[in-house]
Amino acid sequence: MTAATSASPPSPRASAPRRPDSQLGRLSLRGVSRAYGAHTALHPLDLDITGGEFIALLGPSGCGKTTALNCLAGLLPLTAGEIELDGRRVDTLPPEKRGFGMVFQNYALFPHLTVRANVAFGLKMRGVAKAEIERRVAEVLSLVQLSEHAAKHPAQLSGGQQQRVAIARAIVTEPALVLMDEPLSNLDAALRLTMRGEIRRIHQDFGLTTVYVTHDQEEALSLADRLVVLHDGRVSQIGTPAELYERPADPHVAAFMGYRNLLPLRVSSVDGSTVVAEGDGLRVVGTAAGEPLLVGQDALVAIRPEDLRPAAEGESAVGEAVAEIVEYHGRVLHVEAATAEGRRLHLKAHESVRPGDRLRVAVDAERALVFRSEGALLLEVETEAAGVTAQGEPEAQAS
Repeated sequence: MTAATSASPPSPRASAPRRPDSQLGRLSLRGVSRAYGAHTALHPLDLDITGGEFIALLGPSGCGKTTALNCLAGLLPLTAGEIELDGRRVDTLPPEKRGFGMVFQNYALFPHLTVRANVAFGLKMRGVAKAEIERRVAEVLSLVQLSEHAAKHPAQLSGGQQQRVAIARAIVTEPALVLMDEPLSNLDAALRLTMRGEIRRIHQDFGLTTVYVTHDQEEALSLADRLVVLHDGRVSQIGTPAELYERPADPHVAAFMGYRNLLPLRVSSVDGSTVVAEGDGLRVVGTAAGEPLLVGQDALVAIRPEDLRPAAEGESAVGEAVAEIVEYHGRVLHVEAATAEGRRLHLKAHESVRPGDRLRVAVDAERALVFRSEGALLLEVETEAAGVTAQGEPEAQAS
C-alpha cells in the first residue's frame, strides 16, 4: 500500500495562513522509521508540518501512530531517517533539548503539587525567574479557564479539569511543538465532546503547532487541519478532513472514515469512472476509487450508512434485505439488515422501519466507492471493519 494524497482544494482550515505567534516555522520528517528487531513498527514516514497546523495521526491499534509520536518526542530513537526543525536537525537531541511539550494519555500530573505548581514545574526546571513564572502560569491558567482552581490538587479536579492542567503544563514553556497522545481517551463521551472544542480553542488562541494521536475518526475530523492515516506502520493517506472523508485512498482508509458497508462484489461493467459491481444478489452502480478497475475483477464497494437508504417507489435498488435491528437516533433510524445471502447492510431511514420489514435499498452512484480488491486485503479489511462502531470508532483501545 502506498501513500496517497488528493489534489482537490484544501479545506478553509488547512488554507489559513500560519499564525504570526507560532513558535515553529516548519518541521520536516524524512524517512522516519522505527524497528524492533525484525519487526518494523513504523515504515519510512515523510511529512512536512507548517507552524500553526493541527496534525492528527489516525489509525487502529498497532498501526504505528504512537510510535511516530514517540519518535518525534525523542522517547524512541529512530532506526532510520531524520527530523528537522526550521532547518536544524533535532532527532539527535535528547527529549528535553527539543523544546517540545507533551500531553500524555494518563495526564501524568504530580498528585502532591497544586495546579499552579504542576503548571510551573517545567519553568522552574528551566531556571525561569520567579516573577516570569508567576506571569506565565497565570496567563496559561486563564487560557484553560482554571484560574479559580490554581490552589487545588489533581485529586480535587474532574477528568476534564485534569486534562486542561496537563495541557497548561505542556504549553506554558511556549514549546515549538505540542504532542498529544490520545488525551481524551479516559473521559466519558459527553466530556470528550466538550474537550474537543477546548483543545481546538487553546490551539488557536495560543498559536500552537500540534501533533495529535487518536483512533477516533470523528475526533480527528473535527480537530485537525490535516490527517495522517496509518495502517500496519505505513501511511495510507495524508490529506485534509474533507479529502479523506469524501475520497479515501483505499479500503482501509474508507473503513476508518465510517464506510461501514464494505461489500465484496465483482465488476460487471466499466464506463469511465462509473462501475457496476454485482454479487450475492446485490447490484451496485458506483464510482471508481483507487486503482483502475477491469471487468471481471474482484471489487470492494464502500458505502456509508447515511448514504444507503430505503429505495423510493420506482427507484433502482441495490438489492433487498430484511431489517433485523432498528435503532432510534432522533430524527433518523439506524437499520441493520440482512440479505437472503447473509450479507449485512447498514443504512439510515427517516420513515418508520420495524424489525422484520423487507426493504429495497438504494444508493447514489457517487456515494458508492468501488475499490479493486485482492483476497488477502479483502479478508483483512472485513476483519478490521467488524471492529468499527456506528460512529466509526474501534472497539479496542488503540496503542
